Amino acid sequence: MRKTPDITRSKSRRKAAGPAAVRVPSPGEGKRGEEGYLGYLLRQAHAAVRLTMERTLADLGVTSPQFAVLTMLKAYPGLSGADVARLTFLTPQTVGVIIRNLERDGAIEMTPHPVHGRIQQWTLTPRGTTLLRACRERVIALEKRLADSLDARAEASIRRWLAGIAADLQEDQARP
Repeated sequence: MRKTPDITRSKSRRKAAGPAAVRVPSPGEGKRGEEGYLGYLLRQAHAAVRLTMERTLADLGVTSPQFAVLTMLKAYPGLSGADVARLTFLTPQTVGVIIRNLERDGAIEMTPHPVHGRIQQWTLTPRGTTLLRACRERVIALEKRLADSLDARAEASIRRWLAGIAADLQEDQARP
C-alpha cells in the first residue's frame, strides 16, 4: 500500500491553527516569583548562581563543580573520591573525571589510605591552594552580591533555614 502525500508530509509543514505564542515570564514574575513553589524557586536561584559562577571562574579555567571539589578538599583534606561526590552532590563518575583533571593540572595529589590501601585520599597541592584562593576571591564577590540587600541577622537566618532544609530532608531519606 502506498502512502498518500498527507501521511508522509511533516506535521511542521501544516499551518498551526491555535493561539499565539505564550510569553514566558521572567525570573521574579508569576510562578517564577513569589507565587512559585519553594523547590522551584530554590532550583531557579541555584541555576542563576551556578551560571554566574561559571562565568566568573571561566578565565581561571575552573568550573563550578571543580571549585566545589577544591573547596571540600581544602576544608576536609584526605577525602576519598566517594566522600567528595557525596559532599559536592556530584556523581562518583563526574568526581572521578574532575579528580583526574585536577591531578593532571597539579592542583591535587593522591595519597593512599593508611589502613585501606585501595582507598585513595586527595589533598590540595600548593598550586591547588593558590588556584582555590583566586577562585574564592571571585566567589566571595558573588556571595556579597547575593547578600547585598540582607543585614547580618537576615543572612544568618537564611543560612540556618537552608541548612535546616538539607538536614531535615536528609533525615527523611535515611528513614526506611
